[in-house]
Amino acid sequence: MKNSQYFYRSAVFTRKDNQVALADIHQPTNISPLDDWMGIVVSLADGNHTIEELVSYLKKHYPMPPENLEKTLHSVLERLIEGEIVRLTDEKVELPYYLASPLEELDIEKAKKLMNEDGYQVH
Repeated sequence: MKNSQYFYRSAVFTRKDNQVALADIHQPTNISPLDDWMGIVVSLADGNHTIEELVSYLKKHYPMPPENLEKTLHSVLERLIEGEIVRLTDEKVELPYYLASPLEELDIEKAKKLMNEDGYQVH
């Protein structure tokens, strides 16, 4: 994993009640809550930012950032990659409509139609 790589989500997510969770677009009430670190990474995984930018962004948002922040983020990313929730690439990625925003901001029928057209497989 290189800090110069871009990271992007490959799973539908929701952001309700200050909790980020994976969501099933076919059963929107069926969610899998993520721990705080994973939720932060998934919600920021828009394909337009590098891991290095993620580290810098989070360092600025902590009055006293943890010393091991970069190592923690690498570990979180590794677990999300293993779970096929986040992917890495060397170039920016434009997310499809159904992955670009939290579930509650999507037109569900439009998202389902586009997923079907794209051959997207629910994780």
